[in-house]
Amino acid sequence: MKFNLMALAQGRVRWFLLGLLLTAPFWMGALLGPYWVRILDYCLLYAILALGLNIVVGYAGLLDLGFIAFYAVGAYVFALLASPHWDMHWSPWLILPIAAAIAAVVGAMLGAPTLRLRGDYLAIVTLGFGEIVRLFINNLDRPINITNGPQGISGIDTLSVGGWSFDQGLNFGVVNLVSAQLYFYVLLALVIIAVVACRRLENSRIGRAWVAIREDEVAATAMGINTRNMKLLAFAMGASFGGVGGALFASFQGFVSPESFTLMESVMVLCMVVLGGMGHIPGVLLGAFLLTITPEILREVISPLQQQLFGHQVVDPENLRMLLFGLSMILVMLYRPGGLWPSARRAQELKHD
Repeated sequence: MKFNLMALAQGRVRWFLLGLLLTAPFWMGALLGPYWVRILDYCLLYAILALGLNIVVGYAGLLDLGFIAFYAVGAYVFALLASPHWDMHWSPWLILPIAAAIAAVVGAMLGAPTLRLRGDYLAIVTLGFGEIVRLFINNLDRPINITNGPQGISGIDTLSVGGWSFDQGLNFGVVNLVSAQLYFYVLLALVIIAVVACRRLENSRIGRAWVAIREDEVAATAMGINTRNMKLLAFAMGASFGGVGGALFASFQGFVSPESFTLMESVMVLCMVVLGGMGHIPGVLLGAFLLTITPEILREVISPLQQQLFGHQVVDPENLRMLLFGLSMILVMLYRPGGLWPSARRAQELKHD
């Protein structure tokens, strides 16, 4: 009887949390304003990126500091095919798989020359690749203007269904959904699809092969695993997630420029995976949520707090925000090296006698 009551209580809690999530754009917009609905959208967007990087870093154990390059590829593919820049306005739902496919090809191109590299050397090469892509986009405005250089591309089409665009909103009588709220549900659906795909990969032969490569590549090779193909597949699969995320970012933002794809963005996505728990899907989602929403909370708190304590602004809120962010990362790595929500295997590996 006690077990049944506990199961019933857990079921009710899950349904409550699900209802809270589905209605988040409404109650958060009412309580905190429309700006925080956009922050929710970015939480889901970064969750897609973190799940993609988790395939490369968490499953296959390949340290990738240039993941943001695939994000940029997806964003610019969408921007070029759905904006006045080339006077092309393809269907956004057609561009999304194209962006994923092109990003996957670019990911395989990155993985091919790095198959023999590990650890720090792999990190340096991928870091350089990410910077090369950003500089390439930044300078590809002459002699033929392809990316519009540092000025970026504006006027990008939003998602649309038939002749109806997300910019127009959606009215259900008493309920009126604006663009940011509509994007929330699209992004939420894609996060669910990404989670299901990652779970299926994790429990498949491919996922087990990735884990074997992560633990001991020599032993994995001796057991007959084709480490070359598995590494390329990890890079391509992770990059496809980044391509989809970049395309949605371009559509949601309506503007892309090289400044959106700096090294700091790669570091942030990597921190989401490491902080939440490498190789653990719920931990990665937690890390994406915390590292997206916490800096925004600090942004709102730091400046008023300085005004109350000192009567004026002593330290630039941006610098202090990053200082607190770095300090929190150091504390987590010291006291929770497996992440805030590590997988059972990872927690057991890091457990001391």
